[in-house]
Order: sequence, then C-alpha cells, then structure tokens
Amino acid sequence: MINELDTLMKLQKPHTITEISKIINCDFIGKPNHEITGINEIHSVEKGDLIFVDHPKYYEKAIQSKANTILINKEIDFPEDKAIIISENPFEDYNKLTHHFKPYIPHLKSIGKDCIIDASAHFYPNVFIGNRVKIGKNVIIHAGVCIYDDCEIGDNVTIGPNSIIGHYAFYYNKKDNKYNRMLSCGSVRIDQNVEIGALSTIDAGVSATTIIGEGTKIDNQVHIGHDTIVGKNCLMAANVGIAGCVVIKDNVTLWGQVGCASNVTIGKNVIVGAQSGISKSLEEGKTYFGSPCEDVRKKFKEIAAIKKLPELIDRLKNG
Repeated sequence: MINELDTLMKLQKPHTITEISKIINCDFIGKPNHEITGINEIHSVEKGDLIFVDHPKYYEKAIQSKANTILINKEIDFPEDKAIIISENPFEDYNKLTHHFKPYIPHLKSIGKDCIIDASAHFYPNVFIGNRVKIGKNVIIHAGVCIYDDCEIGDNVTIGPNSIIGHYAFYYNKKDNKYNRMLSCGSVRIDQNVEIGALSTIDAGVSATTIIGEGTKIDNQVHIGHDTIVGKNCLMAANVGIAGCVVIKDNVTLWGQVGCASNVTIGKNVIVGAQSGISKSLEEGKTYFGSPCEDVRKKFKEIAAIKKLPELIDRLKNG
C-alpha cells in the first residue's frame, strides 16, 4: 500500500469526513464534504487535523483546539466550522486510521526503500536503515545502529554503537487493566553537527517529529521520549532520561542521571545538576539541583539545614 502520509501527520491529499468515517465504520455529524488534511495527537494538533478524545475531562480542550475534526465517544456541541465522528472506542479507531495511512511493512533488507543517503556518509557493519530515511553529508553511523522509517539525519552527525533512532513512542491507553499501544506515525529529525553516544534511544513522535537541535551533544545511554524538542548546543550526560512532549531550549546542560517529566519546558542556558528530577518547567539562565529540583542555592541551603537536624534534636532532648 502506498504511504499516504506526506509530512507524516499530514495526509498526502485531503480526505472528506465521509471517506474517513467509512474506514473506521463510524457515523459522523457535520457536512459530508468536510475536509480532513491530517491526523494528529492533541499535543501537536494543527488546523485541518483529526484528533481523538475519549474522556469528558478533555472534551472541551479537544473542541477548542485547532483541530477541525474530533473523533469522540459521545455526541456533544461543537462549532460550525468543525465536525465530529462518533466512536465507541476513539483510541482504537484512531489507531485504525494510523495503520490505514501508514501500515506496518516488515523490513527485509538492511537499507529500506526510497532513502536519500549522501555518498560521503559512512556506515559501520550491522547498521539498519528504514524506509524514506534521509542522511546528510559526512555522517558517521557506528555498528548496530537502527534508524527507523522517515527519520532525517543532518550533515556531520555521529551516532554511536547500538543507538536507536525513531523507535515507536512509549504511549499507552489503559483499559480494563490492560495497556494498548498508540501506533506511532511520527519521526525523528537530527540536525547538523549533533553527536549521539552509544546505546542511546530517541523515540519517534506519535504523529509529529522528535527534534534534536544543531550542535547538541548526547552521551551514552540517554533516552529522549516522543515529540520532545531539544534546542541548539545542548549537552546531556550519561543516563539522562527525558519523557515525551518536553521542550528543551538552546544551550541547556543536563548532567548525569537527570530525569524529566512530560509536558515540561526547560528555558535557555539552564544547568541541572546530576541525579536531579525535573517535575515542572524551569526558568531560563538558572542552575538547578535536587529532586524535585529547585534553584541550586536554595537547595544547598535546605541540605545544610537538614544536616543540622540531628544536632538540634539532641539539644531538644537534653533541654
């Protein structure tokens, strides 16, 4: 089947709501010729997109989003310029649409179809390249690296041994105490002059693109989740773990074993000390430490105060 996703989240040509509804065998409310130009997850939604929602908590957010088509499990009011598709299970039907427009195709060769690879790129043995991958000039890809479908690698990028670029997103829907994976139709873009160490993983976007900005350096055993956007000239030491949908601005330094929750923004020129936990957005230009991390000076004062607790307790005991 021909891949109908042009820029992954965008359909190669517009489809009417009538056509989309037939694919998943659902009824719709709206004009029969209402057009859909993409399928997208709500974090990355754009005008013309179809999104899904299956919980009342998010109905209003979905209706007020840029999407013009809502795949939903209940009939609700919506603006005139939008339409809804009624589904008993929006998550499953969204997955059906993803599979329809970007079906799983087994790979039988070490380099897939329709790739654009510059002649100056150098591959070590046992490298795997998926379909429609673009690789720029002077790229060095070490042994055991896997680069999956639709990923783009810029000029002068180095990827260390056994690293994985573009694996599916860690995104699950829990129902009846079972986890069902949301199919990924996104990709990864690594800009020029990026270096990635050994055994690191960068997940594909759910329906958009995970981006690593120009000049960023990533150490060994670092994980970057789906739809995360990393700015220019960032530095990440070993064992850093970044969840999905994080925005990391330019010139950020994350030292070893820093962990970051999803939907967080880290401002420009931030430094986060080793083994810190980031649970909320961080203001630019500051240094942070601790779990949950705070301004380093405040955190060090807290640590100093805690060290004095045994002495204070002894004083209280002794009158």
